[in-house]
Amino acid sequence: MKTIFALLICSFASLAVAQELAPDAQVKKIAVDVIAIARQAKEPKTAGQINDLIDTKVLPYFNFGHMTALALGRNWPKASAEQQKALTGEFRTLLVRTYSSALSTYKNQAIEVKPLRAAATDEDVTVRTLVRQPGGESISIDYSMEKTPGGWKIYDVVVGGVSLVTNYRETFNSAIRDGGVDGLIKALAGKNRAQEGHAGAKHS
Repeated sequence: MKTIFALLICSFASLAVAQELAPDAQVKKIAVDVIAIARQAKEPKTAGQINDLIDTKVLPYFNFGHMTALALGRNWPKASAEQQKALTGEFRTLLVRTYSSALSTYKNQAIEVKPLRAAATDEDVTVRTLVRQPGGESISIDYSMEKTPGGWKIYDVVVGGVSLVTNYRETFNSAIRDGGVDGLIKALAGKNRAQEGHAGAKHS
């Protein structure tokens, strides 16, 4: 998953900032904050500071409730409202820490945002981008976005044909088969604690 997040960072590397809230403009707008965080991640800062920047500057553009529901698939309705809230929180934390780790791999790759093929009335669209890597193959990254009262939100990212959320589904389903929904929550919480400890040791 670290590789996928590294590619996501590359895909945000556009310098253009649009004022309108069209979905493709929203993807470009995220670039400014991501690039700023990527530069700061290379400076001697604590993992907590970088995580806070990601949490406040980047992740508000993601719909984690929808992402978590997609990642759980048929198991999502089986979880209680309390369990769904806990799962969403732990999944968000997992992605924050993965994203933070991937920031250190950011390079100056070029990005091409494809023209948006959607009607003005559409509320669910796909923003297609192409990451051009010096000396390497270009990589397609598509953003599934939905219109919400809070603006356009990303609910899935497809990197080279591989969905971010469905990539987690097999692991999540396996954890639920072994220990139920609470078992998955416990597993995610344990993974997050382990990542936090590793990051703390790295920056101590």
